[in-house]
Amino acid sequence: MSAKDSSTSDYSSHIIFITGGTKSGKSEFAEHLAKDVKISYVALSENNVDDKEWQVKINTHRKRRPKDWKLIETTDLLHTLRKEKGPLLIDSIGGFVMESIGKEQNEWSTKMNSLISLLIKRRSITFIVGEQVGWSLVSEYKIGNTYIERIGDLQKRLTKISKDNWLAINGRAIKIDEISIEIPT
Repeated sequence: MSAKDSSTSDYSSHIIFITGGTKSGKSEFAEHLAKDVKISYVALSENNVDDKEWQVKINTHRKRRPKDWKLIETTDLLHTLRKEKGPLLIDSIGGFVMESIGKEQNEWSTKMNSLISLLIKRRSITFIVGEQVGWSLVSEYKIGNTYIERIGDLQKRLTKISKDNWLAINGRAIKIDEISIEIPT
């Protein structure tokens, strides 16, 4: 699977969604799928220079990526989607959830709907990496449960608008569209 020779006219709202747990290989797989595309890589996090472990992780990601990929480090995904017209790799959608974690449910729903709308309107290929959470312990903190519920809802919606959906697990990738059915809601 490759996204070779993809220009903005080749895709209309072509979203490829890759989800998986921590250290599952989801980012590496997204980068592999996008390797033949001149990508703008959207890193959805704040660069905390005082967090040494975070800096090691960031540097590992940077070393893997092709040098010709444009890097956009931001916490404002909606602004980036309005501005950037070419192919994107968004890593990871959990940063979008965290940026709004303190917002009330109605405000969060509005932001989530805006995100989905902007993604549907895009005319370039968009790779989205997302964290798979909620398969283990339930958080004892409200903020943890809010995150789990919001990312779960968002990722269900992303899956519905994506042309390709992948699950990364233990260094393997499974194309879930081929082995699953949508749960009626």
